[in-house]
Amino acid sequence: MSLKTLIHLIAAGRPNFMKIAPLYHALKRERWAKAIIVHTGQHYDLNMSDAFFHDLRLPEPDLHLGIGSGTHAEQTGQVMIAYEKALLETNPDLVVVVGDVNSTVACTLAASKISYKSISSTNPTEPTNSTNPMNSINRERPLIAHLEAGLRSFDRSMPEEINRLVTDALADVLWTPSPDADENLIREGISPDKIHRVGNIMIDSLEMLRQIIEEQAAYKEFGLEPRDYGVVTLHRPSNVDDLKALKELFAVLSRITRRIPLVFPVHPRTRKNLEQAGLMSSLTSTNGLLLLEPLNYTRFMNLVFNCQFVITDSGGIQEETTYLGIPCLTLRPNTERPVTIHQGTNRLCKLEDVENQVNNVLSGQIGQAEAIQFWDGNTADRVVQSIKNLLSV
Repeated sequence: MSLKTLIHLIAAGRPNFMKIAPLYHALKRERWAKAIIVHTGQHYDLNMSDAFFHDLRLPEPDLHLGIGSGTHAEQTGQVMIAYEKALLETNPDLVVVVGDVNSTVACTLAASKISYKSISSTNPTEPTNSTNPMNSINRERPLIAHLEAGLRSFDRSMPEEINRLVTDALADVLWTPSPDADENLIREGISPDKIHRVGNIMIDSLEMLRQIIEEQAAYKEFGLEPRDYGVVTLHRPSNVDDLKALKELFAVLSRITRRIPLVFPVHPRTRKNLEQAGLMSSLTSTNGLLLLEPLNYTRFMNLVFNCQFVITDSGGIQEETTYLGIPCLTLRPNTERPVTIHQGTNRLCKLEDVENQVNNVLSGQIGQAEAIQFWDGNTADRVVQSIKNLLSV
């Protein structure tokens, strides 16, 4: 092993960078660690600007693989090919993958199959009775750790679910955000020795950026009053790709605006479908429905901080609203974050239920969130301690 432990932090787009940022800063404070940011380039994001990296206090990525858009197979294959070359050139001791995008599983596959000069002086064929993952892996490849492991929707029609299952099956270390994630992994036959509950890394990012978020006052820019509007963010194919479903969705939203304004930063996929369906002109003239271009994280979260409720089909916002105690109505049949329902303010909704749920929110019938262990802004520190224990540094 080198004088400093070389750690690759894999990111494919804005949500990934937000997950690695707290860990990057925590590792930077450690004299034994050298963190390398690897940007696969899988996601093109209009909000991946210099300001975004500045807010997260991140440098430009050390390695950029330059992978663009494509089918799931194309992206996964291209990332594997490019990342294998990066592995052979840099020989990291530890590869940290986050979340559930194609780059997550692709880099896990590449790292699990790589073979380069041994990173340990220990004979890799020497038998051992130790349960430490470092003593049981092939010493000619890096240790692989998955941050945000164990999340399951139990819906294999979701590409992200396939990515989660494969990544967790191959990773040597599984850093989980909540007890249900631990239970999922154990039920799948994962050794408990590999599972380390560290908490929710996105809460670290939120707290790191809280001051900037609160200074934004984005709600004022749009003529909104605190707690007197809802935020909408919808982009999943099941909600926005079918013309009939899309029309029904916006009919529901239009009815809700009779009671309370809605602000909707429109995802490019959703906007394209609205334009193709000829709905944009009528929607932009709907009183109380404010359609916006996509916002960067801090401006978007300022809207969330000050809203009455959120209607979404996204993942991370379910966690953030639970942490903030803001009602969240998730327009999906399932969620990989059930703790946000059991202990949080999240509710799964069918389209026909959304209006009633909004009425419940406005009448105060949505309960308060319970505290979730380790959702406290200190997850990165626990991850660093886990790395130190695993690598005996």
